[in-house]
Amino acid sequence: MEASLEVIVKTYTLQEFLALPSDDAACELIEGQAIPKMSPKLFHSAVQKALLALVESWSLGRGRVYPEWAVILQRNDRDWVPVPDLIFVSYARLPQDWMLDEACPVRPELVIEIISPGQTFGKMTAKATDYLKAGILRVWIVDTQARSITVFYPDSPPQTYTSERQIAGDEVLDGPILTPEQVFRQAGLPER
Repeated sequence: MEASLEVIVKTYTLQEFLALPSDDAACELIEGQAIPKMSPKLFHSAVQKALLALVESWSLGRGRVYPEWAVILQRNDRDWVPVPDLIFVSYARLPQDWMLDEACPVRPELVIEIISPGQTFGKMTAKATDYLKAGILRVWIVDTQARSITVFYPDSPPQTYTSERQIAGDEVLDGPILTPEQVFRQAGLPER
């Protein structure tokens, strides 16, 4: 007689997921399941730190920039709580005096995701599409191997920036923001 192993997968509602105790492993709510986020390596962490400094400098007086802040969204008509590497949310969407210890309650204007080892650009492009469908206005996918930043828009094709090509603002994010080379140089990544 063969033994069988039954795997039980716990499904969470948004409220159950948000009430889970905090621990060292960040989780995202995807299709009702609490999925642990991949642990970053040095290049990922260094680029995240550089982006935080550069985008935060740009954002002064405009809004707030935070790393690893969960965002409450919808994906495929289900609750979705991703934990982007960085988000920018303007004071127009979330007032400067708002300060509660909870997931971001509004859609940020910008989500930044850094490709980690084991992830592909194609998989991250699919995630960028999910963000856009959920109402995020700009998504940046940062590729440390290609030393590029690809900007996704809801109403036009993505644009890939490399080297000293300035990621300039638009009607959503005003003014010059940064260049990929600034990010990778500040992160201390080796030249390729």
